[in-house]
Amino acid sequence: MCNHYEMTKSLEAMRRLFAGLETHGTNLAPLRDVFPDYPAPIIRRRARAYELGTARWGLPTPPQYLVTKTGKPKRTDPGVTNVRSTTSPHWRRWLPAENRCLVPFSRFAEPQRGTDGKSRDCWFELIDGPENGFFAGLWVPEWSSVRKMAEGPVTTDLFAFLTTEPNAEVGAVHPKAMPVILSKPEEWETWLTAPWSEAKTLQRALPDGSLRIVERDGEE
Repeated sequence: MCNHYEMTKSLEAMRRLFAGLETHGTNLAPLRDVFPDYPAPIIRRRARAYELGTARWGLPTPPQYLVTKTGKPKRTDPGVTNVRSTTSPHWRRWLPAENRCLVPFSRFAEPQRGTDGKSRDCWFELIDGPENGFFAGLWVPEWSSVRKMAEGPVTTDLFAFLTTEPNAEVGAVHPKAMPVILSKPEEWETWLTAPWSEAKTLQRALPDGSLRIVERDGEE
């Protein structure tokens, strides 16, 4: 699964892609490393306007996974970063358009085990228009939980993105899944506004040849 990505799009670039984008003062500084539970930008649709906001990466975990092997409740919920099974009742409540978002990224990483047995990140980016890459995301506003014991209870916006079967490029590195990537304006609009019966067709792999490997960690 994808648990590491980079976002270096500028605010000016986002405004060119989404006319009338409302920011409400949201800072869009480059993020070289986004990991689970980090805050990151998302784009959602409010009424007829696109809105840029910030949320923490990791949706609420299904309740059955928030208990220990002895049946005791876990004290923290770090969240779920990738969503695959959209038929699950836990995720189904957040599939309507008001809970869908776009997660901007510049490149993303999948883990790859080297000949020395160690896992390293292999980075991918879109070949045709890297600036147009967005993950198909879900977001939940003002969720109260304990993400980290040291932090204590918090109420915050959360997000994650969908995964699907991999295309040829990602499958050669990580054969189980890849993020759902939307790169066309009509896809963005469908994801943010259409009924789920239509939007769910976007949960599919990119065509083969759409991505290139730009770096493998540890390589010179």
